[in-house]
Amino acid sequence: MRTFDLAPLYRATVGFDQIADLMDRVMTDNVGAQTYPPYNIEKTAEDGWRVSIAVAGFTEDELAVEVRDNALIVTARKADEESGRNYLHRGIATRAFERRFALAEHVRVTGASHVNGMLHIDLKREVPEALKPRRIEIARGDTVESKAVDAQVTETEQAA
Repeated sequence: MRTFDLAPLYRATVGFDQIADLMDRVMTDNVGAQTYPPYNIEKTAEDGWRVSIAVAGFTEDELAVEVRDNALIVTARKADEESGRNYLHRGIATRAFERRFALAEHVRVTGASHVNGMLHIDLKREVPEALKPRRIEIARGDTVESKAVDAQVTETEQAA
């Protein structure tokens, strides 16, 4: 696999660190990346998503979901099993795992549920009001000037 040096991006841009970090992370991930446990990501609304992870064999107490540094981190640790079991075939994987998902800015976890061996995590983008686009009403030119003239007249009248 080819590697790219992103140092020129860091030197020539300001405020695009996340994009460069994302590109760097995608390009450095090896092809044999983590495949356990399998998961789906579905779009549930215009600003909503659901991450579904197959966690057969784990209980709610053995699973942990947390958000840290714009990343969704799902971990599972299986409690010690009974040592008296003698498996002829063990096809259900219950090994410990940690799965990370990078979250975009303003994406929040709204809930998590564990149903029928699937862990569902609901996400929603919640853009603050200050960052949402807003429409600015355009006043007529003579209206703005007349207010400025009225203000000057009032100030000179008060000075007199």
